[in-house]
Amino acid sequence: MAEEFGTVVIGAGIGGGTVVESLRDSGYAGSVALVGADPAAPYYRPDLSKKVMLENSDPAESALRGDDWYAAHDVSTFFGSPVAALDPTGQTVTLDSGEELKYGQAILATGSTPRTLDVPGTQLGNIHTLRDAGDAVAIRSQFGEGKRVAVIGGGWIGLEVAAAAKTRGCDVTVILHTDAPPLSSVLGHEIGEHFEQLHRKNGVKFIKEAETTAFTGSDSVEVVETSAGSVPADLVVVGIGADPATGPAASAGLTVDDGVIVDEHMRTSDGSILAIGDIANAHNVLREERLRIEHWDNAVRQAEVAASTVTGGSKAYDWQPYFYTDQFDLGMEYVGRGGADDEVVIRGDRAGGEFIVFWLRDGRVSAAMNVNIWDFGDELRALIGKEVSAERLADEQVPVGQL
Repeated sequence: MAEEFGTVVIGAGIGGGTVVESLRDSGYAGSVALVGADPAAPYYRPDLSKKVMLENSDPAESALRGDDWYAAHDVSTFFGSPVAALDPTGQTVTLDSGEELKYGQAILATGSTPRTLDVPGTQLGNIHTLRDAGDAVAIRSQFGEGKRVAVIGGGWIGLEVAAAAKTRGCDVTVILHTDAPPLSSVLGHEIGEHFEQLHRKNGVKFIKEAETTAFTGSDSVEVVETSAGSVPADLVVVGIGADPATGPAASAGLTVDDGVIVDEHMRTSDGSILAIGDIANAHNVLREERLRIEHWDNAVRQAEVAASTVTGGSKAYDWQPYFYTDQFDLGMEYVGRGGADDEVVIRGDRAGGEFIVFWLRDGRVSAAMNVNIWDFGDELRALIGKEVSAERLADEQVPVGQL
């Protein structure tokens, strides 16, 4: 017989964990279940490529809440329990174990799944993607002075892993399939080049226009074979992006198109189901467009919107995209949504490592990024969408707050 809950949250990442916390904080008195494939309680995944790899921290230190919080707040947990089926007609969730949970409201927070390579040799040891705490610990365990690390892909995860590995004494090579600088599809050529030079300055090597064709070795990987030559490797981290984990949503007949389609209140095409985080292709009322953002900040804030919707509130998806990274001595925050072809304006000392970048599209600020400068977050956020000349943005005599 199915166990009945007022709300069942499917996905126990930072989004799912924040939803149940927000429900209880808002006075929701219904029964709550939190279901997750990961055996661990919700934790901050950004720490995996930072604290866990750089500082040898225990992933448990990055937990959203202590294990006893859930029982103390009457949240039934089903960790290490993948979902086998979601049935909107019967309003039930079936776990891999066969256990069935009945819901009044379901909230999907299933996140995303790292892409892998379909080439010979992927079964060899020490070839990893980075998604959960187990991945981070396995990768970290192979770090060491002189260890040869190959990172395939130059996105945020790839570069953060490359920086962590190099900082821990490894010999690091980043393999890119194009000739463009890393991150250039997001930040444009000039700022992508800045990140590449940061890594090169710290001893990271790059191989470009190289398609990975195979991994070779006996039991563990020893060589990455590419169209540009062979790369010796004791450890490989594949960081070529991720796909939204929409399996339960699609099988349930929800509208799916590059994620689960939701409105500004996180409602899906089924009135009893909401979706948040990496999987949510959501209507942003501030920008008047649909966005699917893979970042913990977005997952947390959408979780709060979903909790508001369940409890009859009016919160909506009304903020600018935001993300941050830390690599070597560079820390940055980015707000907005620029394009690779937008005009780039730099204010400050790029050579010295402290500067602000603006992206302009049709004369309006589409995005802004502060690098090793931490006093202007709110001012930069307020500039998104405003019409400001490039000359004025670059002029350090004009205070940022007066742009």
